[in-house]
Amino acid sequence: MSSWISRATASHKAQLVTTAIVSGVIVAGAVIGFQQAKRIYKVESVKSSIPDINQEHEATRINEYGAANDIFAPSKEDERSAALAHRARSGDYDDELILEQLARNRVFLTDAGLAQLRSAFIIVVGLGGVGSHCVAALARSGVSHIRLVDFDQVSLSSLNRHAVATLADVGTPKVFAMKKRLEQIVPWVQFDCRNELFSEAAAERLLQGLDGKKPDYVVDAIDNIDSKVALLHYCKTNGIPVVSSMGAGCKSDPTRVFVGDISASTEDPLSRSTRRRLRALGVKDGIPVVFSTEKTAPGKAQLLPLPEDEYVKGSVGDLGVLPDFRVRILPVLGTMPAIFGLCVANHVILEITGYPHEYLPSKARDKMYDGILGNLQGLEERLTRATGEEAVGLKIPITQDDVGYLIEEVYRGRSVLTGLSTRLALTRWRKPKAGFVDKRYLPGQKSTLLQLRDLVCMTKEEAAKHEKEVLKGDKTPEDLYDEEVIRLVEERMAEEARFERLR
Repeated sequence: MSSWISRATASHKAQLVTTAIVSGVIVAGAVIGFQQAKRIYKVESVKSSIPDINQEHEATRINEYGAANDIFAPSKEDERSAALAHRARSGDYDDELILEQLARNRVFLTDAGLAQLRSAFIIVVGLGGVGSHCVAALARSGVSHIRLVDFDQVSLSSLNRHAVATLADVGTPKVFAMKKRLEQIVPWVQFDCRNELFSEAAAERLLQGLDGKKPDYVVDAIDNIDSKVALLHYCKTNGIPVVSSMGAGCKSDPTRVFVGDISASTEDPLSRSTRRRLRALGVKDGIPVVFSTEKTAPGKAQLLPLPEDEYVKGSVGDLGVLPDFRVRILPVLGTMPAIFGLCVANHVILEITGYPHEYLPSKARDKMYDGILGNLQGLEERLTRATGEEAVGLKIPITQDDVGYLIEEVYRGRSVLTGLSTRLALTRWRKPKAGFVDKRYLPGQKSTLLQLRDLVCMTKEEAAKHEKEVLKGDKTPEDLYDEEVIRLVEERMAEEARFERLR
């Protein structure tokens, strides 16, 4: 090794090469050292520029709405209203003035009812068109403690349906816009603003009560399905009274807005998705909801499709403000969210004060489900006799609740063949290979081998033909129906199979 170095250093060319390499290493080291020193200097410079907490700095000019004061500076009226509200919440407000403002409610609900309302603590989650009108009505009616939960900001497009927001509020969080505007009307109300997204992980914290007491009522005015299901499931599981607003989008008929149990809400994709997700979690009823039975029709507003050029750009999911949050434009007539919100507020007021109320049922469908169940029982008995077995005492493992679920949730209240919605029936789709009767259990107990995913919805006339040619005959569904019908049935059966695994 030493002899090689001696020979190398003896060569003039080798000396030049060695010198160049050493020089390069030195220069590179100097450059790297300079850059490192420069970075350290910049970091120290930034650190030294950060003022202490007691120093005057631009950061101190952030208002309570999370915006710079020179952008959303409060008006003189806002400042006066905020000051009055602060004094009112501190007790410096004549109670006689409050009672005078609530005089009409007082004579309607009586002193006892109004007292219950004034002492109630209500949480409203979602402050769009529905939630904002609900909060405004509750505050004006006497509720004195309201928690507002919403992550979103007021936008220009919000103003066609928001209860109190103005142009001056565009760009500010909805929770603070609500508080600021309502303080000018009901300065004594205690608003607890939570500018954040409701989620399953945050449910316990956002829905906690006051002074160890559960909320008197929770209002669900969310249009994000994941948050909606998480809220309703938490309230139902923990015994917290809750009322939910279903979709007001694409609705225009105020005479078809009802208050009823979630199991009865129909003709609404948001309602259907919510019911199915809750059913998978073990909740199928017991939640009051405001919903519309209005059906879509040619010429009526529809959910607008996403422009093709947006698909070309890449991931459609990136267009939403949140993962899985809707990215398409939902047509909304500004009056309908207000109607939904006022109906929700009305329900809460009646419930808290104990005022007598009995709502008109949206549809008397129990008798229809009973009829469909009876027809299904008759079908199974006929099929059993056709195989030569005795059908006396035969039972089917299907309930009225199952019938309603299949008709409303899986088949949307329509025949899979023609889309007709009258004279409906449930029938097997295919002839079972293993026979109709379950012989695995007690000899004296006869039941059919029937599952929900075996059934399809048709009209009675269509079901009779299907029974004759498929269930008793030699044909298959593929022999009778076109590819579109086969595809639709397979999709609905696969959908039901997925939900069945969750139950």
